[in-house]
Amino acid sequence: MYTVLLVDDEDDVTQIIMKKVPWEDMGFSVVGLANNGVKALELVEEYQPDVVMTDIRMPYMDGMELSKRIRAEFPTTKILLFTGFDEFEYAKEAIHLEVDEYILKPLNCAELTKVFQKLREKLDTEIREKRNVETLQKYYTDSLPLLRVNFYTALIEGWLTREQIDRYLRDYQITFTQPHVCCLVIHTSATQIPEGMTAMLVTASVEKQAQEYLGEKWKTKSFSYMGNTVLIAELEKEGDVAELTDDCDRFCRYVHRMIGAVTTAGIGKVCDSLMELSDSYNGAREAVSYRGIYGAIRAINIREIAPKEDYSSAGAPGAELSQLFKKIRLGTEKEVTEAVDCYVEQLTIHGKSMLQHHIDIMDLISDFYRFAANNEIADRETEKDIGQLYSHLMDMDPAALRVWILERSLEYRSRLIIARNSSTRSFVQRAQEYVQNSYADENISLDQVCDLLGVSNSYFSTIFKKETGQSFVGYLTGYRMEQAAKLLIETNEKSYIIAQKVGYTDSNYFSYVFKRHFGVAPSKYRTEHAEEAGT
Repeated sequence: MYTVLLVDDEDDVTQIIMKKVPWEDMGFSVVGLANNGVKALELVEEYQPDVVMTDIRMPYMDGMELSKRIRAEFPTTKILLFTGFDEFEYAKEAIHLEVDEYILKPLNCAELTKVFQKLREKLDTEIREKRNVETLQKYYTDSLPLLRVNFYTALIEGWLTREQIDRYLRDYQITFTQPHVCCLVIHTSATQIPEGMTAMLVTASVEKQAQEYLGEKWKTKSFSYMGNTVLIAELEKEGDVAELTDDCDRFCRYVHRMIGAVTTAGIGKVCDSLMELSDSYNGAREAVSYRGIYGAIRAINIREIAPKEDYSSAGAPGAELSQLFKKIRLGTEKEVTEAVDCYVEQLTIHGKSMLQHHIDIMDLISDFYRFAANNEIADRETEKDIGQLYSHLMDMDPAALRVWILERSLEYRSRLIIARNSSTRSFVQRAQEYVQNSYADENISLDQVCDLLGVSNSYFSTIFKKETGQSFVGYLTGYRMEQAAKLLIETNEKSYIIAQKVGYTDSNYFSYVFKRHFGVAPSKYRTEHAEEAGT
């Protein structure tokens, strides 16, 4: 049964309509009467009738204004206008308003019945369409890409419960077939844009290229978020992240070569649950921010550059303190100082209750302690008795508190730089030691060393060259040649035997590499140095 609201300032007109029209026979029922547009609008909001039959000329709010309001706020409601004024201008405006029907007074019962039959057919058709399974299925299918993007966004932001995740995976027909997942963030430079392209066009092209380049192998789900391309990759085992990092590194160089885009791929931590994916996303975003240190057009794995960082949202500091910690990790002394000033300004804001100040100081202590612990920084200040430190900071005025925070921050920054340099030197030394102990192995390779160290090829190659001034292959070759030269001088062994002892099965190739390195063939090198020894 469809519902009707009758609106006319002449009560006798509405009463006649009520009595003479066979409402039930036509499948309608009158839910209300109104004698002006204002009252009618109130009833429309209350009952939301299927049809509003209204006069044009009425006090307070006429039928035309009422129709405009109904069409704007209740677009599915059918409107039937009737009036005793057969004026063309009204008819034209009614058509402009997309009024469903227009009828003139005096009302004819038979004619009115026909009009409502037409309205009934319209309503029936609309309901059938809305309830049509095929139509609904098509709408659902067409909506799936957007629904999935919304789900992925909520997933990486950590907004969903386990139950919600399971339900959305089922409803949106999303499958994850591998036991591990990892979040990638691909940042595209908005300032270094290829000629003839816009920033938006470059970003869209990068997303498409990323899905094509990485999608099949890593079963990625890709979408745009916060100006970046985000991919959720699937991994069979946790150690596959090194290969994923190298693939991302190659991708960055690929898109730079193909379309001129300057991209940086950040790789977050590997997770064995979708509930942890927000941590991976935050780590990937953090990794991207290290492009100022390690450069763009490459992949940066957060595990490799900041293995001790914790990106969980639990106990996260406020925005200002979070920004300060970021500057401690990455910024200059000036940037750290500015971040401290910003934080202290918020910490000492006027009008704050003493209780809130107490809470903020406790948060400050705990967050600094957590940061130091996560980064293995020994700090006697934050390791003091909590009660003693708390009392000490509570007694400080804003200027003294700023000095304390700034000293801690700059000290942490210095420690992190030292630790970062020490860490890189450590695995470079390990790689060199491995070469020195295993150079005779013909199968020694960059992949082998990176597997041993647990880092990606791209990261290792960057750091090794930065520390030594040469590539790993160059270092390996140079070390082998130095050992070969010693054997040529100190022994009488044949050249092919020496070649085998320094990792070369092909003696001709060994001679070629040796000559390229020393400028002379092995035999001549031996002769020359024998003559020098004789003199």
